[in-house]
Amino acid sequence: QVQLVESGGGLVQPGGSLRLSCAASGSIFRVNAMGWYRQAPGKQRELVAVSISGGSTNYLDSVKGRFTISRDIAKNTVYLQMNSLKPEDTAVYYCLADLDRAPGGPQFRYWGQGTQVTVSS
Repeated sequence: QVQLVESGGGLVQPGGSLRLSCAASGSIFRVNAMGWYRQAPGKQRELVAVSISGGSTNYLDSVKGRFTISRDIAKNTVYLQMNSLKPEDTAVYYCLADLDRAPGGPQFRYWGQGTQVTVSS
């Protein structure tokens, strides 16, 4: 089994910062990508940022320049540093990991339980 455990959400004022963490553990051979989605009330889930093994990253346009994704490969952990937060960033943030549990795959996607981020004065 594989588990993703998130931490770091909370309430912050506009302009503030938060750092989310997500650690993957269990039967893991190789992590191919880790990232974050978010879902606000009444809206579809959207990809916020993803870090692909090999070094490439992708960001949602609205968070570029404010959010930074990083990974600790040895710890199978992904971080999302969120700066200059805006009320429209309020959502439940979900961690994801695309990984192989054995040499040669297949690849599976796992999800964290979600952590609430609320940006409000």
